Amino acid sequence: MNTELMEALNILEQEKNISKETLLEAIEQSLLQACKNHFGKTDNIKVNIDPETCDFSVYAEKEVVEAVKDPVFQISLTDAKMRDSKYTVGDFINVKIKSKEFGRIATQNAKNVILQKIREEERKVLYNQYYEKEHNVVTGIVQRYLGRNISINLGKVEPLLTENEMVKGETFKSSERIKLYVLEVKDTPKGPKILVSRTHPELVKRLFESEVAEVRKGIIEIKSIAREAGSRTKIAVYSNDPDVDAVGACVGMNGIRVNAIVEELRGEKIDIINWDENPALMIENALSPAKVISVMADLDEKTSKVIVPDYQLSLAIGKEGQNARLAARLTGFKIDIKSESQAREAGDFDLSKKEYNKKYDEEYEKNYIKENYDSYAEESSVK
Repeated sequence: MNTELMEALNILEQEKNISKETLLEAIEQSLLQACKNHFGKTDNIKVNIDPETCDFSVYAEKEVVEAVKDPVFQISLTDAKMRDSKYTVGDFINVKIKSKEFGRIATQNAKNVILQKIREEERKVLYNQYYEKEHNVVTGIVQRYLGRNISINLGKVEPLLTENEMVKGETFKSSERIKLYVLEVKDTPKGPKILVSRTHPELVKRLFESEVAEVRKGIIEIKSIAREAGSRTKIAVYSNDPDVDAVGACVGMNGIRVNAIVEELRGEKIDIINWDENPALMIENALSPAKVISVMADLDEKTSKVIVPDYQLSLAIGKEGQNARLAARLTGFKIDIKSESQAREAGDFDLSKKEYNKKYDEEYEKNYIKENYDSYAEESSVK
């Protein structure tokens, strides 16, 4: 038993997570390379390695001839009979090769083959390890600033969090732990190259999956998400279980669940709304916290007209148009918002028109709009 070799292979397998079979294959290739460097050819060379004991032997298959013309492939009948008297001309004999006889250069080349194989396998193991984390959230430790980029320690690799993928205004201290979304993992000659982000909308989605058990189990689906990193995010959720309130589950008791995510995102506001297959209702929900009188949505054109009470116009549009902009991204509709007064002046507020929500029940939409108008008109008169 080759105890030293076995111990070395076991250590490499544990430390670098490279299988013993792969390492033995590398040794076999290195021995063949050494033979090629020593003899010039390896067509008749065989390497036998016992995976249990790690004992190995190298043989050259040679033909028994009367007169040797090529010592690499042939052996004289006299020499063959010295090994065993039964051999005759035309027989093939396995001649053991002593690796100690290899020259220094051949030995060094064999060593390089093994080291190269170990490096390749180490890169492959690392790539596979992090490729499994692609499109998921990982926890990294801030190492140092490199210009405007940040070096992040993920364990065995140190990707860069580039300026483009950082939230504007966010700063980190050395050794601080942060959550990152893995955009892509590339296999390169120098090892896996990992692209990470703090701005991607999927980061918020994955954080909800880790924080909210119902989302993780698929009871609640995150149907759509729109984000302006560092400022505000809107997500539309839907419950597959009628007994589970989608918004309530994501918010958590006393807001504990959503607050944990907000804290991780450094105070970024998160609006959680109910998803609805009816685009008019979906647009109304998306404009929350603003109240809506009516929504006229055109499915073919992907456009909508929204009327809100006069005192709700600025809230519906949001600071610098953010609320309306996020609602448009969330729903996929272009949203034109008008106040009740503006709509009446433009003649858009005519309930007799039957152009609400094409492909949906027009009478239902008409009644829906009218009911909302009556309630908000009453509320407006009180104010």
